[in-house]
Amino acid sequence: MRSAARTVAQYLAEIPEDRREVLIAVRDVIRDNLDPGFTEGMQYGMIGYYVAHDRYPAGYHCDPSQPLPFASLAAQKNHLALYLFCIYAAPGGEDAFRQAWRATGKRLDMGKACVRFKRLEDVALDVIADAVRRITVADHIAHYEESTADRRSGRASRRAKPAAKRSSTKQATNPRTAGKKKPEAKPTAKRTGTTNKAGKKKTGTKRAAKK
Repeated sequence: MRSAARTVAQYLAEIPEDRREVLIAVRDVIRDNLDPGFTEGMQYGMIGYYVAHDRYPAGYHCDPSQPLPFASLAAQKNHLALYLFCIYAAPGGEDAFRQAWRATGKRLDMGKACVRFKRLEDVALDVIADAVRRITVADHIAHYEESTADRRSGRASRRAKPAAKRSSTKQATNPRTAGKKKPEAKPTAKRTGTTNKAGKKKTGTKRAAKK
């Protein structure tokens, strides 16, 4: 659920105590392993960890007014959630995270980059710590810019394909059209021959009359 809280302390105070304890434990792991270049604050109604605008002025491409997100922690209606944008942007990051979590024997309830949990014993804290610790601010910016560049080039190539198809269709159609011959006009010699025969018959009749 998106909160209107303006500070992390206010956000935590709004959560029921049993859920707050779990969220604080995960938050402590993140803070203990986070590159000091990241900032903690409220973002998108959740506890956010991001690259502030003074470090990365371009911000987040979906909304440049927002700083570049790294991770978020939230209390949703039916579960608690950790959003790891950092592993989604990093090459191979999601697969490595899933493998490391499965190796602990704990059940992983995860979407593309969202880990859902309800109890602290369900969380592989060491795996979260390692995922956060491995990615510095510089790494995160580089991964993010590389992934967004790939998406932009992919969209450009998809836009170019329909134009290429239309061009090839025209080229395929023209040779067939050009190869067809217009129907030739029927020769007029036959009509001339018919007239001549009729003329000959008339001449023959005159000769018979003379006899």
